[in-house]
Amino acid sequence: MPKMNVKKGDQVEILSGKDKGARGEVLRAIPDRGKVVVEGVAVVKRSTKPNQTNQQGGIIEHEAAIDVSNVALVCPSCGKATRVGHAEGTDGKKARVCKKCGAQF
Repeated sequence: MPKMNVKKGDQVEILSGKDKGARGEVLRAIPDRGKVVVEGVAVVKRSTKPNQTNQQGGIIEHEAAIDVSNVALVCPSCGKATRVGHAEGTDGKKARVCKKCGAQF
């Protein structure tokens, strides 16, 4: 499985599927499955029985995981969906770099 360049809290744009073009924040990254959960994207409904946390039960909506290959990271400085490069940062650690504008993030 290739390394994921997307982390929790990153802003991403959806590249394919029913939510193509939508932008949202990554709520959860699942690197061992190569999937991410994005806020407001791939919303599914699930019927649940009443329990301690949800006294009433009913139909609950939540975001499903989508493949990481279907999202592109949005550069915070130029605001465009971009591929990610890697370079040595100012503190000597490896940093992610925008392929379009060259900004580090």
